[in-house]
Amino acid sequence: MHPTIARMQDVVAKGDETLIHELLAEDVRFSPPTYYSTWTGREPVAAVLGHVGQVFSDFRYRRIMGEGKDWALEFQCKVGDLDAVGVDLITLNDDGLIQNFEVVMRPYKTIGALREAMMARVMTDARFLEYKNALS
Repeated sequence: MHPTIARMQDVVAKGDETLIHELLAEDVRFSPPTYYSTWTGREPVAAVLGHVGQVFSDFRYRRIMGEGKDWALEFQCKVGDLDAVGVDLITLNDDGLIQNFEVVMRPYKTIGALREAMMARVMTDARFLEYKNALS
């Protein structure tokens, strides 16, 4: 297993954006499951993932599939009282950092709860006013 992917297993569930930050490429692109837009750049993506780590509970990776630069990490978690399963689709760059990070999740009801919880957190994080322009 690639060292970045191995480290992700420890880092993502903690929701510590400082630890997540060191795994991301400078121009990383993150596609969340809650809407069809992409966050671009290490700072905003680390901040978003840090908040996600605080919203998810009982997070664990169930299966990890991939090799080289392309990986799929299946996870399960809770958002409030709702169960969810999902997959982190990750592409690494030549330096072994995360270049592309896309998350797909189900069921729909849990994604709605995630979106609401994330909006509540983002609205109280002043950094997101400047990151808003990072959406492409």
